[in-house]
Amino acid sequence: GLGSCFSFQAGVTALGYYFVRWQTLANAVASTGVSLGFTLWPLLSQYLLDEMGWRNTFLIFGGILLNCCVCGAIMRPIQPASGSLPQSAKPEEEPGSRAEEAQLSNGASPYHPTLRQHTRRTNGFQMLQKYLAFDIFCQNKGYQIYTIGVTWMMMGFALPHVYLVPYAIHNGVEEHKAALLISVIGFINIFIRPLTGLLSGHRVFTGRRIYLFSLAVLLYGLSNFICVISAEFSVLILYCVILSIAMSGVGALLFQVLMDVVDMDRFSSALGLFTILESITLLIGPPLTGLLVDITSDFRYVFYNSSFFLISAALFMGLSFCALEKKTKLREASKARLDNPSRYQYSETSTEPKAENQSPPAFEYITSI
Repeated sequence: GLGSCFSFQAGVTALGYYFVRWQTLANAVASTGVSLGFTLWPLLSQYLLDEMGWRNTFLIFGGILLNCCVCGAIMRPIQPASGSLPQSAKPEEEPGSRAEEAQLSNGASPYHPTLRQHTRRTNGFQMLQKYLAFDIFCQNKGYQIYTIGVTWMMMGFALPHVYLVPYAIHNGVEEHKAALLISVIGFINIFIRPLTGLLSGHRVFTGRRIYLFSLAVLLYGLSNFICVISAEFSVLILYCVILSIAMSGVGALLFQVLMDVVDMDRFSSALGLFTILESITLLIGPPLTGLLVDITSDFRYVFYNSSFFLISAALFMGLSFCALEKKTKLREASKARLDNPSRYQYSETSTEPKAENQSPPAFEYITSI
């Protein structure tokens, strides 16, 4: 798990630097490897377990995963253009340095216990801000809404993948057919994810990918009700097809939307906090649902729970970003009125010559907008 975190976060961050115009498509193609794993891994693991045992199976899997080292070696650092430095490379005054200088100017010794404690506390807070993006979470409303929405979504995201095969076997589907359901999801994902990335990368969807993402999450949640209706193998195949289409949208846009709401110079830190929070709920969701199934002996609660978390998260993200967009437009319009007050002022011009016996004079109001 630790190795996966290191390779995963570095890979996603490097991808954001390597691509600009085709960034959405690149994210979708890169995440297609997940779909390929969904397709091949259940079949390959079952075959290796039957033929070689679990020890040799783990050795083979370890050899396959070692190819991540080769992929990581191919990723070379991107050099900035000559004469230009990244924004993050410019020296900045660290928060808290002024307070420390003020105490030193007042005669406090740098070795004073109170000053040392304050410095340690300040440095610790700076480390959290720099590497876990707490400052971005507090200041960037888009990042805040998206992180909370995805964290809540993950409570139900993995439930169908964990419990679909046991649910099918529990309702009389043969074990090999039940294992085939996961491969169906992965196989369709291989083709749908790149298409989703290509579609969402069009300039029409620039700045609106969050709504596509919310729509995919909503479809993901609604598809779970198919399993509640029937557990026949043909119905479960239909469920896997619809689920994989929705999952393709979620997988292709999950990190692209994050790149849209956060500047790339802080993307790595934002991704760190993002993955920590979503991993916590991803870890909590399946055991809690499994406990509920053990108590009730009813697998339908798996899909009820998944639908609840996914649909509520989709509505929260979509409506919140819509409200945030309207608020931003109103703020920009108000700022434009303040910056250009002459556009909204009016002038008075007399339409008739003044006369002593004429009272009162008539005026025509000419308003320039």
